[in-house]
This record gives sequence, structure tokens and C-alpha cells, in this order.
Amino acid sequence: MPLTLKFGRSHWSASWFMTVLTAAGVALFIALGRWQWHRADEKRALATQFAAGAGAIVDLDRHPAGVLPRYAQVRARGRYDGAHQFLLDNMSDQGAPGYEVLTPLELADGRTVMVNRGWVPLSISRQHLPDVGLSSSEVHTGVQTVVGKLDNLPVAGIALGHLAPAAGPRWPKLTSFPTMTDLSAALGRPLQPSQLLLNADQPLGYVRDWWPTGFGPERNLSYAFQWWGFAALALVLYGALNRDKAQR
Repeated sequence: MPLTLKFGRSHWSASWFMTVLTAAGVALFIALGRWQWHRADEKRALATQFAAGAGAIVDLDRHPAGVLPRYAQVRARGRYDGAHQFLLDNMSDQGAPGYEVLTPLELADGRTVMVNRGWVPLSISRQHLPDVGLSSSEVHTGVQTVVGKLDNLPVAGIALGHLAPAAGPRWPKLTSFPTMTDLSAALGRPLQPSQLLLNADQPLGYVRDWWPTGFGPERNLSYAFQWWGFAALALVLYGALNRDKAQR
């Protein structure tokens, strides 16, 4: 028996299959919209936390990175290991493909923190990696003082995006969404659990338009309204396609 409604001379009838299918679709669209709305809330919270990290500078020499909050602004003193760098693949800047450059910084107490020196554009191909080497004149063969924010390494949206650094003697090593364990294994020594995003006013860096979430919450809000629009459209089509069905 179809679902049938009568309003005076008007007649409306829909099969149960179409009714269940429409209800499932509407519920899915609403749920997806709510998920995007919550993602926007999370990104607003991260942006607030990122801005709050611009306050007092903490000396990393006196604190392990693991006990400091995400986006804490720190000062680190050490020597860059320019011979063993990593290029994070699948990183973009204003839509252009490229890499982020990770350079180990050896602290005086023996710890090593990975410094993200910023973004460089993709060269001719991935077989020809950009030159990100540090000359002795640039680092003055001495101790560097760098300032930046602590952050997690970027995470791939899907598991297939993960690519650990390749084995072998070639440096810099190309990698995609690695873990700190991956980088530590390739480097052959332990690393601090967070990377250091080099501030834009610091020397020896590249493009550094740091943002905590890749893109702002506005895009998630637009996605939320799109999903809710699909839910409304499904209901309108459900009603329109089944109106006066028996008469037609």
C-alpha cells in the first residue's frame, strides 16, 4: 500500500520505498551538515588557540616540547643539521603545489627538534627536488636562535596519503604526511614530539603563512549549508514528484 494523502481535489501518493529512501537521504544530509558545522567550531577554537600562542616566549632549552601546549611560542638555540633535511610533499600555498622544508635543530643538551622552515614551490618534477641546502656562511657554523610555534605534523585525510621517508643515502628525503617516528627512524636519532613552525620574521626560512587548520571555518560553514540545502531539495522533490500521481 502506498502512502496516500488527499486534500480536497488534490491527491498525493508515494511508494514506501521512495519514502524510506527520501527519509534516509534527508537524515544523511542533515548529519553531514551538522558534522561540517562542528568542524567549523573546532577550527574556530584552534584559531583562537593559535592566536593565544603569540604571547610570551618560552625557552625550549628549559622545557621539553612534550609538556608545552600546542601552538606555544618557543625560543630554541642550536645548530641546524642542513645535511639531513626532509621535504613534506603535497603541501600547497594559495593553490600552488610544493613542499614544506623540515630541518633538524640540534640543541645544546643533545635533544633534536624539527624546524619547519616554510613552503617552497614544486620544481620541474619530483625527480628534481628544490635546493634547500644551508651553506656555512648562512648558518655561520655557530649556534642559531630560532623562534616559532610548536605544532603537530600535518595529517593526511586518508591513509593512502602517508609515505614514510625513503631509505638510502639521498638527502633531502621526500616524504608525505609522516609521523615523528618515521622522521626519527630516517634520521637515526630521537626527535621532540612537536615540530617548530618558524616565525615569518626569522631568517633562513621560506614562505610561512601559517594557519592552524589548512583553511578557515568559512568553508566548512558553506559545506554545512550545502548539505542542508540538499536535504531541503530532497523533500521538495519528494513532494512534487508524487503530487497528483494517481491522476497522472
